[in-house]
Amino acid sequence: MSQNRREFLKTFAAIGATAATLTAVTPKVTKGKSTRPLSPNRKGVLVDTTVCIGCGKCEWACKTAHDIEPGSINDYNTKLTDNSQRRPSENALTVVNQIDISNANSGKIKLQCMHCEHPACESACIVGAITKQENGAVTWDTDKCIGCRYCMVACPFQIPAFEYHKALDPKIVKCDFCINRTTEGKLPACVEICPVGTLTYGTRDELVIEAKRRIGKDPDKYFNQVFGEYEVGGTSWLYLADKNLVDGVFPKLGTNPAPGVSESIQHGLFAYFVPPVALYALLGGVMWLSKNKEKNEGGH
Repeated sequence: MSQNRREFLKTFAAIGATAATLTAVTPKVTKGKSTRPLSPNRKGVLVDTTVCIGCGKCEWACKTAHDIEPGSINDYNTKLTDNSQRRPSENALTVVNQIDISNANSGKIKLQCMHCEHPACESACIVGAITKQENGAVTWDTDKCIGCRYCMVACPFQIPAFEYHKALDPKIVKCDFCINRTTEGKLPACVEICPVGTLTYGTRDELVIEAKRRIGKDPDKYFNQVFGEYEVGGTSWLYLADKNLVDGVFPKLGTNPAPGVSESIQHGLFAYFVPPVALYALLGGVMWLSKNKEKNEGGH
């Protein structure tokens, strides 16, 4: 029995040393909000909901640009008549809804990733798979993504979607601001196809100036707010409407960047995280002790 005790103590000491080593190398501070300055040339889109006719061509163009089966371009405007408030999904990176479903003549609004100035999804991602690019786009690297879905929880606009139907290789999916097109000097697909000029693509700072110019020129037409100018620290997609978009379309948000909240959650979760290998080693030690206790009791 004394021999078994000595063997156990030696084994448990080795296990403890391994666990301590593995815990020591576990980072106590997770990836937080990027501190790099935002480029003055970063791009954005101004959405004038008073102009949108709800044709849905932006939805069709988006799917075509991202290799998602688009169907017929003539079928999209009918989706506005079912009184549903759709959300972007893994099969539709942007959607167009009625602002007021009780009034068929009310404005229409296009929804997609807002490409925040200080993205909560980037801050929440523990492996650095999401990045705010210099041109304003918030993109993700599927090779780094581990499928934790913290970005989905962190997003104040509830935009990232997950491919639940794919068992072997599911991905996080959202609008990527047509990064492949814009890096080649092209317009985002939705902006290019819009037939009535609802969407204006340009430098974000210039779009804010343009939005305020429109409000000043026709104050009776617009609600006096550029949504996205300050919300959660600012977004790359900016909105004009004839009514307050808060609560009816967008959640009520403060002006502080959302990463402050997600970082606090992360740090609480991971500050004392024990790596799985260390945990398994400790459990193995307990199992070793239990098995030997049963063996010794069986021998009496």
